[in-house]
Amino acid sequence: MNATPSRPPLSPPSPRSPPSPRHPAAPPLTARAKRWLYLIHRWAGVVLCLFFAMWFVSGVVMMYVGYPKVTPQERLSHLAPLDAAMIATVAITPEQALAAVGASARGASGLSLAATRGGAPVYAVPGGPREAPSIVDAVTGAVLPPADAAVAQATASAWFGGRYAAHYRGAIQEDVYTHSGALKPHRPLHRVDMDDPDRTRLYISSATGAVVLDATRSERLWNYAGAWIHWLYPFRGNALDPWWHDIVVWLSVAGVAVALTGTLVGILRWRFSRPYASGSRSPYREPMMRWHHLSGLLFAAVTLTWIFSGLMSMNPWKLFTSTAAPLDRAAYAGPAGTAPLALPKTLIAALPAAPRELSWTRAAGQDVVLARGPASAPQVLSATQATPHAFTETDLRRAATQLVPGAALRKVQVLRAYDLYYYARDEHAMLGHIEKPLPMWRLVYDNPQATWIYLDPRTGLIQGRQDRSNRVSRWLFAFLHSWDWTGLLSRRPLWDALLIFLSLGGAALSLTGVVIGWRRLGKKLRA
Repeated sequence: MNATPSRPPLSPPSPRSPPSPRHPAAPPLTARAKRWLYLIHRWAGVVLCLFFAMWFVSGVVMMYVGYPKVTPQERLSHLAPLDAAMIATVAITPEQALAAVGASARGASGLSLAATRGGAPVYAVPGGPREAPSIVDAVTGAVLPPADAAVAQATASAWFGGRYAAHYRGAIQEDVYTHSGALKPHRPLHRVDMDDPDRTRLYISSATGAVVLDATRSERLWNYAGAWIHWLYPFRGNALDPWWHDIVVWLSVAGVAVALTGTLVGILRWRFSRPYASGSRSPYREPMMRWHHLSGLLFAAVTLTWIFSGLMSMNPWKLFTSTAAPLDRAAYAGPAGTAPLALPKTLIAALPAAPRELSWTRAAGQDVVLARGPASAPQVLSATQATPHAFTETDLRRAATQLVPGAALRKVQVLRAYDLYYYARDEHAMLGHIEKPLPMWRLVYDNPQATWIYLDPRTGLIQGRQDRSNRVSRWLFAFLHSWDWTGLLSRRPLWDALLIFLSLGGAALSLTGVVIGWRRLGKKLRA
């Protein structure tokens, strides 16, 4: 709080002097220490209160409008079904698609088949870490080149089933809505504007020809007042981009210092023993100063909490980076089988309805295919027999013992409801695109990092990993910043009302600080 009155002087009476009737009894701080406390808070607050106010207001916007992304359900809902007519055109087997890019016929895990490129069926063969998949035409078996403008326009048109006109707007490396590092393998991105009612802008991978991000006009506009400004993205995509992380970290560190000093100043200026001559326990009579003092005492804790947790979101100085060894996914998958993979048309014939995507995976020594639709959990089929498949508990437990190198599987917890470490968020939230199915196994290991693995017993997929450092980050960032306690999230709109009230209080504290600081700065400049 920038709450130092112009009179009396900043330096309070010496500790040896009897307390002045105009001042509260002061804690045992030297005059020099108090003066520096006031000066640091006053002048650092002139600039940082602007950031505080911006963070509070944009945080409320982010409660309802997130940074643009494509969720799994949204992506699947826009893909054409792999129905009998489409699958009849698929002449290439999974083994042939793998061979076309030089992959082993036994390396089918991660392979997928869907109509993601121009509305036509293609195989996506996974590459290395942080590499875009190779795309193989499911009709001809040709390895397809990078997508050009014509392919991007065809993909955009197919995204809406050909119902709306698509307007190609060129290729870009990065813009306001595409700062995510996950898009790096897909750059440059083709940008296409649609004539649908929401005026959606589609971003299409030049590597695969698939839609990797969509943003309605409403999302694009609100993001200027939400995530874009909240995450200080004006410093991204320009000459300051290499220092963006450090800018956010050190602004947050300075913000913590301002909030701490303001809290101390506010407590020092509050008269606990008896009121001032005015009848108030605050010494400030000027309305802006008084409101800043009072709002600071009321909302100092939440301001400090949110600035600190925002700092923790950046993983400063790699505090939360795990030192655990990578998972041994090959050991978990088990030795490759020898039976040939079933044809896509045989797999689809075994399903009650046409899927939008087939994806192959291997777990616990079994090759399976996940048939995905937009609304329900994936159907699990044997990749060789084309029959419904269920993993046995024995097979999964045996495979799980080999997942974490050098660690024993201590216990398996079956989660049938969300808890404080495994829970879902709304789709627009920062992590809302991550699927969180139930029931889920939590595998607890005895390594020094206390690793937890989340394993879906239906699909055999590893859904996530947490080490001790991740769990500390969950409390210092996610809990303190978003208040994502499951008991509160399940009681909306109580969660909304509480966060909006606290945000408005923090904004009032910040904006009064801005006015006070700039008034004093104006006086100094005029003098």
